[in-house]
Amino acid sequence: MNKERLDTEPRYVISVAARMLDMQTHTLRYYEKVGIIEPRRSRGNIRLYSDRDIALIQRVKSLVDDMGVNLPGVEVILRMMQRMGEMQSELEQAQREVKKLRGGK
Repeated sequence: MNKERLDTEPRYVISVAARMLDMQTHTLRYYEKVGIIEPRRSRGNIRLYSDRDIALIQRVKSLVDDMGVNLPGVEVILRMMQRMGEMQSELEQAQREVKKLRGGK
């Protein structure tokens, strides 16, 4: 099983996730309501959080608690971070293609 799949595998119910993050379950529900996080759902419609979800919420919590960013600001920052990651991937792909065209030098 690859690391990507392990990171995204839903494994924590909301009470466990809240305890791990030292926050209230209603805060996690609110983050879901406003679209910051989208936990997977079990067949019984129970929210399940992955390690990637936990890391994202920790980032959100840090922005809000440590830096005083409001939730609309958090959304902008998260979108920018996502776009920067996409751009980094595109740059790496372009570098691989240039290297290939140069004969692997």
